[in-house]
Amino acid sequence: MARIAGVDLPKNERVEIGLTRIFGIGRSLSQKILAETGVNPNVRVKDLRDDDIVKIRGVIDRDFKVEGDLRREVSMNIKRLIDIGSYKGARHRLGLPVHGQRTKTNARTRRGPRKLVVGKKKEA
Repeated sequence: MARIAGVDLPKNERVEIGLTRIFGIGRSLSQKILAETGVNPNVRVKDLRDDDIVKIRGVIDRDFKVEGDLRREVSMNIKRLIDIGSYKGARHRLGLPVHGQRTKTNARTRRGPRKLVVGKKKEA
């Protein structure tokens, strides 16, 4: 099992897909890394040689911010927006959509489940 950037890559996936399990690496970045290291993207993770893993790990450590460092940077950026009192920071603080989406309908992921309004019962 290959361990890169603190993440165990799934054995049976192609390397190109397996690298996307690392936070901060998508398909295009994965393809660039494999092209730079000269590793065949169609090889399964379990069939990787140790020197290939070392090459991939070296490129990722040298050129990219991934996993913990990237998560920390993103959270610090959000915290900065909240501290300076920007509109986007206020949306983050309230747990509402940040990028201009509508909220009258939709936005259930950010706003949470619907609040039930319970009406009064008539007495007989």
